[in-house]
Amino acid sequence: MKTKTLIGLFLIVLVAGGSFLWRSQQQEKTASPIVFVTLPATLSASAQTGRQSFDANCASCHGQNAAGQEGTAPPLIHKIYEPSHHGDGSFQRAVASGVRAHHWPFGNMPPIKELDRKEVSEIITYIRELQRTNDIF
Repeated sequence: MKTKTLIGLFLIVLVAGGSFLWRSQQQEKTASPIVFVTLPATLSASAQTGRQSFDANCASCHGQNAAGQEGTAPPLIHKIYEPSHHGDGSFQRAVASGVRAHHWPFGNMPPIKELDRKEVSEIITYIRELQRTNDIF
């Protein structure tokens, strides 16, 4: 009887410890930004509105200030997303239809149906102002 109790306690400790380690690794993955983002001194009114929409709809994957998140989604403050390579239409299409992974190993981006074209335009304004401040273009 004593052996069964010890085995049961050992299994409980093992499961709890494994769960703790897994959760801490998941939190570390999603909390680590991929790039450092310098914020502009001021944002235009459109970019301020875009920031609010970004924070509500995009930041959970692309990270705060579009810095990306390790293991989750790429930074949008990156040379790959400069206007000459990924124009504003690319962002509109990605939000409306989703996009297959092609530059980063994070998997496909699903469409974000909650956003309309005007909201996406404001998010793009926010991203472009961040990119400009960070010498992306």
